Amino acid sequence: MQIILKQDVKNLGEKDDIVNVKPGYGRNYLIPQGHAIMATDSALKVLAENIKQAQFKQEKIKMDADAVALRLAGVALTIGAKAGETGKIFGAVNTIQVSDALKKLGFEVDRRKITFETDVKFVGDYIANLNLHKEVKIQVPFAVVAE
Repeated sequence: MQIILKQDVKNLGEKDDIVNVKPGYGRNYLIPQGHAIMATDSALKVLAENIKQAQFKQEKIKMDADAVALRLAGVALTIGAKAGETGKIFGAVNTIQVSDALKKLGFEVDRRKITFETDVKFVGDYIANLNLHKEVKIQVPFAVVAE
């Protein structure tokens, strides 16, 4: 029996995959639970159209991420933080502060897409990794200065 998965199913496949399963497994578990639908001709046509539209959207998102990455290529940030005499910051610089610094320069980057290679707990130069898209990643240098 052929079915189209509506969501990821462990050890079976991912969303929008067409898989063969035993009839009982499909009729008694996957379809009633909402994990799959029957692979009829009309369902296959709808699936093909949905995949085509999803690819178009993904290409647009990737193009937007590439444009932001090109604009970010020469950007260097400066983030101020309260620090002691030895250069140790009270607390740490986090992704929210980097996101706010980018926002002041006109870049909308979600804080969840920003990572650091090391903890930012001292005054100095660091690198922030921005994951704009699964295929578009860029590194932005930033300096932490004492206020």
